[in-house]
Amino acid sequence: MTPTFIDPAALAALYPILVDAPPPGWLDDVQRAIIDVPAGTVLFDEGRACAGFPMVLSGAVRVARGAPQGRAIELYRVSPGEICIVSASCLYGDAPLSAHGVAVEATRLLLLPGPVFMRWCAHEPFRHYVFAVFASRMADLIALAEAVAFQRLDQRLAAALLGRGGTLSLTHQQLADELGTVREMVTRLLKRFEQSGWVALGRERIELLDPIALRHLAAGAPPAM
Repeated sequence: MTPTFIDPAALAALYPILVDAPPPGWLDDVQRAIIDVPAGTVLFDEGRACAGFPMVLSGAVRVARGAPQGRAIELYRVSPGEICIVSASCLYGDAPLSAHGVAVEATRLLLLPGPVFMRWCAHEPFRHYVFAVFASRMADLIALAEAVAFQRLDQRLAAALLGRGGTLSLTHQQLADELGTVREMVTRLLKRFEQSGWVALGRERIELLDPIALRHLAAGAPPAM
């Protein structure tokens, strides 16, 4: 990890609450080293104490439940300007982390110490901002739980392929990690999709040839294969 220094204006641009109703003393709080990490860095792990509250400036953090280097299901991703509710809930409840976070690409973030985060949360506007994000993430997690419980894996895979452009630079293992399954299952389904003419597969590359068919499958109404 490489330490550097933060630009408060850049942080405020990503987190407007720091402009609209900033916690007292926030400028002094963020005048500390920030972290640059390469892709694949485990930033926090399940069952451990939370080292601080991450505020992402660039890149993205994948938050998942399960082994960082093994089978896991992705809960959500933290992009610049977003917050990590797993870290926040750990700090609020003084409890171990319930998931792990891994940088999915080169990522720059500020790790706000726990006592500083709690002091910021004593400021009502910032606290409301955090709980509003909690509500939004909770809705996403309920939708994820429903998908895992009631949707077939082929539906979930089709949905995961959509909304990322016509060509995806992803490995089968990355998709398996995102869906909480094993690579062999994803490979088998992708080959089935390819045989149907829906996708074209390459090395760490998936080209969507028939997104309409994938959308039908994701909605639970697949066309005949």
